Amino acid sequence: MNQNKRQAYWRANTALIRNLLLVWALVSIGCSIVLVQPLNNLRLGGLPVGFWMAQQGSIFIFVVLIFVYAVQMDKLDRQHGIKRRGK
Repeated sequence: MNQNKRQAYWRANTALIRNLLLVWALVSIGCSIVLVQPLNNLRLGGLPVGFWMAQQGSIFIFVVLIFVYAVQMDKLDRQHGIKRRGK
């Protein structure tokens, strides 16, 4: 892989990581800390949504982001011709 392709791959990789970390930060800080009082006015399964986001929601979103990262990196690897071991 030449230097230009390597740099393009790395830029795409870091952009993906940055975007997913932004989503994670917005959900974990925004919904669990900053917006907890307005979200507590809503109920989810009998619990205030702000409490639910602080306890379970942000963890759930984080796990979803891990799967999104894996799928997107697989696509990125295929686009740039990166071969994984064992395949």
